[in-house]
Amino acid sequence: MKKLILCTMVAAMLFSACNSSTKTGGAATADNVSATNAPVMKFEKESHDFGKIKTGDKVTYEFKFTNTGKSPLIIKDAIATCGCTKPEWPKTPIQPGADGAVKVTFSSIGKMGLQDKQITVTANTNPAQSMVHLIGEVTN
Repeated sequence: MKKLILCTMVAAMLFSACNSSTKTGGAATADNVSATNAPVMKFEKESHDFGKIKTGDKVTYEFKFTNTGKSPLIIKDAIATCGCTKPEWPKTPIQPGADGAVKVTFSSIGKMGLQDKQITVTANTNPAQSMVHLIGEVTN
């Protein structure tokens, strides 16, 4: 009986979370800013090749970007495809015309061969997600 109640509560929470997003009809972002006034995250480079490194080495790269939009850019999250890659991003709004960077650190412990780590950045842009790649090769 407890499992049934627990499952019902979890299902209700998931259902309410899925229905809580605002419907914008495609004319505005999730923060209700019109598409013409939305922030735009323009990366200097969308991929970086760190070359060859030895197993156990760490490499760090900053994906620099500019807010070329007309309203403040707020990064909500940045997620890598692997736990070996850790993104860090500005927690404060990036004003129009201002620059920022998503710092990514890759640890090659336990890795071997060609690597392509994708980092998905979620922000109040339209579309909401941007992707950058950290690529290279891990050798002995």
